[in-house]
Amino acid sequence: MNIVFFAIVAVAFLFAAFHQVFGPAGGDTTPIEELSRAVVESAGGAVELAIGLIGVMALFLGLMKVAEEGGLLRIISRLIRPLMVRLFPEVPPEHPAMGAIILNMSANALGLGNAATPFGIRAMQELDKLNPVKGTATNSMALFLAINTSSITLLPTGVIALRASVGSSDPAGILPTTLFATMGSTIIAVIAAKLYARFASPDPGKQPMPEADTADSPDSEAAKSEPDEAWAAGYDTDAGYPLWVSTLALAVLVCLIPLTIIYGEVISPWIIPSLIIGFLLFGVLRRVRIYEVFVEGAKDGFQVAVKIIPYLVAILVAVGMFRASGAMEAMVGLLGDFTAKAGLPAEALPMALLRPLSGSGAYGIMASIIQDPAVGPDSYVGYLVSTLQGSTETTFYVLAVYFGAIQVRRIRHTMAAALTADLAGIVFAVLACTYILG
Repeated sequence: MNIVFFAIVAVAFLFAAFHQVFGPAGGDTTPIEELSRAVVESAGGAVELAIGLIGVMALFLGLMKVAEEGGLLRIISRLIRPLMVRLFPEVPPEHPAMGAIILNMSANALGLGNAATPFGIRAMQELDKLNPVKGTATNSMALFLAINTSSITLLPTGVIALRASVGSSDPAGILPTTLFATMGSTIIAVIAAKLYARFASPDPGKQPMPEADTADSPDSEAAKSEPDEAWAAGYDTDAGYPLWVSTLALAVLVCLIPLTIIYGEVISPWIIPSLIIGFLLFGVLRRVRIYEVFVEGAKDGFQVAVKIIPYLVAILVAVGMFRASGAMEAMVGLLGDFTAKAGLPAEALPMALLRPLSGSGAYGIMASIIQDPAVGPDSYVGYLVSTLQGSTETTFYVLAVYFGAIQVRRIRHTMAAALTADLAGIVFAVLACTYILG
């Protein structure tokens, strides 16, 4: 992140300085003044974003604490154990990290970005408990973030709502294109993370966990011979539901896909209220003291939201400078003619380039494009930018928030795998809109 952070800021500064010195005079503000304004506005916006996130973090981490106390995470983890143990072999099947990863993926699949973030942060915190080298990303962390960047999306609720608000004749028409794009990018994300891990520095997650000082203990030699026993205690790695149960659960999930495509617009308003009542009802049935447990989890959400503010300020200021300097616009002008031949028109290119950098910026671009009467939400470009918004993630934001929550600074191959997934998402979105929509 050190190199990436400096590179974005340096390019933005040099680009603005060049136009300040050699560019044509005129205008109300100079390029350097625009850059300075962007720095201040982005820093303030980062804090506002974090403050706005506190309530959502507290809500969903509180609900997750209720689910954890009731044993829901263990049930879900055992249900899809056959797949998850192959994707994350370093994580014990019933470790809380596995349940949090699954809930994060589920929230992303339903287009619930606000819910996915608390679950994702909880997953990273649990993964960090298995990490003997604090501050360095493990292979499991890198894979999780790569999948998070490209996560399969069944119901992009926010995009559907925006398309409906601008008068689309088929607001949910992006469901099949989004599903196709995210399935393709998720497969590429897994392949990339596994492949890049072979060329990255050694995985700290495979090193023995630090041991307590047992030099004076008669059992110290036995403890040294079994370094994994301390952290694996309490997790039955052989536990799991029969294969037919997991297969049946997967079949039910697959059957839900056409339902989301057909009834997506009807289902989307019910999702968040249903999640809340579902988690609380589960806790009541499992005799969990839901109010006290919820408050305990909400406190964790508040602390995490405050902790990530410095990381958000750093990355959002860098991105704001990059946009304000004109470097983004220049990149679009340079690449537009080439990408148009591959099915990515120049009008949609800013969206594709900005999506990994700024979620709000990309959302604004998409809104301006589909609101333009010359384009509209139901044109090829309208469908493409809607699909891009629903099928890719704000990579640098995710890296800043998730790694910031556990103080990770050495990210190893995480960014390479996540950006590969972003590129794959763009390619599959173009293919989906070209062939599915004709």
